[in-house]
Amino acid sequence: MRIRSPERIIGNASCAEDKTAREVTIELLEKALEASDPRIAVRRSLKISEDKLSVMGVDYDLTKYHRILVVGGGKASGAMAEALEEILGERIDGGVVNVPRGVSKLYNVKRVRLNEAGHPIPDDGGVRGVSDMLDMLRSSDENTLVFCLLSGGGSALMSKPIDSVSLEDLQKLTSILLRCGAPIEDVNAVRKHLSQVKGGRLAAAAYPATIISLIVSDVVGDRLDTIASGPTAPDTTTYEYARSILQRYRVWDTIPDSVRKAIESGCTGTLPETPKPGDHIFRKVYNFIIAGNSIALEEMEKYAIGMGYNVVNLSSYIEGEARYVGYTLAGILKGIVLKGRPTSRPAIILAGGETTVTVTGNGVGGRNQELTLAASIKIRGLRGVAIASMGTDGVDGPTDAAGAIADGYTYERALTLGLKPEEYLDRNDSYSFFSRLGDCIFTGPTGTNVNDVIVMTAV
Repeated sequence: MRIRSPERIIGNASCAEDKTAREVTIELLEKALEASDPRIAVRRSLKISEDKLSVMGVDYDLTKYHRILVVGGGKASGAMAEALEEILGERIDGGVVNVPRGVSKLYNVKRVRLNEAGHPIPDDGGVRGVSDMLDMLRSSDENTLVFCLLSGGGSALMSKPIDSVSLEDLQKLTSILLRCGAPIEDVNAVRKHLSQVKGGRLAAAAYPATIISLIVSDVVGDRLDTIASGPTAPDTTTYEYARSILQRYRVWDTIPDSVRKAIESGCTGTLPETPKPGDHIFRKVYNFIIAGNSIALEEMEKYAIGMGYNVVNLSSYIEGEARYVGYTLAGILKGIVLKGRPTSRPAIILAGGETTVTVTGNGVGGRNQELTLAASIKIRGLRGVAIASMGTDGVDGPTDAAGAIADGYTYERALTLGLKPEEYLDRNDSYSFFSRLGDCIFTGPTGTNVNDVIVMTAV
């Protein structure tokens, strides 16, 4: 069981129907984490027979390579490195992979060094790790095979800014971007133009080696140039586009001067652009998505059908402001209960993706908790229902919770404790709200990241 103290969460129900709804919801969240396990994904995707390696049906003759190196970063990359070592063993000559601070000892690796780094704000640990990767890749030649292990969180963990931007200024920029409400693809479009490895620049550093990127996607739509800011993918964005993002979200005048000057230099051509589609450096780069949000939802759907529920899978493309997504999903749940539409009870509604929060208050919370808080207001009074939203990485915003769960009695229970849900929502204080109710979902670092998953249950 990855979700801690599920009996506490289930026990907060006010009646037998709510208890069942909570229990089923938690069970499906567990299934999502199981389906997103990066070790299983690597073992499923890679097969080796003597000197022949097959990656998702593409064959490689290992006798052609004199060296095999491993680089990368992300919340799932430690587990990926462990599974890759199980498959390739002593064929691996060395490697450096950046992982979140405090998790390196969770993995059994001998050939690859797991370097701890900061997330979501980059730190000097990440810079050191990337510097070591680049030093190692500089010796690459035609006979080098490089495995790049990428997953969600890689953008922050694999941070080495261009020479004209300091780490301190990159940290300030990251904080601003994470609070302005911009979707992750826009955030990464800015970050990749200030990085020595993002936006295809890692592939440039490794050229002319062959690169096999194993990717656990945390990006809606699985865009290769956005996952971990696309270190081995061609970049379709430009400095001009990065500048337009910062202006659109009204932060152009608040970002550090060095960042503004770097982007302006890129716009005038003084700084070189990121590698684009068709560049020769990508001639021997192979990117494979081995796990993602849609795969997790499919596994949850199969499991729920097996339990006898009517299931509606809304897709893995859910985006938007968290509270408004919460209102919308609550409306779907009310439709099931009151009208039997879009399906009848017993029902499971599944969704995935990644919402955003535009922070205007001084509270503490995350997008999953804010979505759930907003939904709890709209499902007030319904019986036998539950909704939960959870980050599969185990971290929701700047909190130690992965998400939260609510039912139709959450609103009334809050009032009895002197909590006014609308006020907590207004000040973006969802963590404090659900902490008081005992309805935060805790997993700790899960070692994976395939976006957020949302489960709504009507028994």
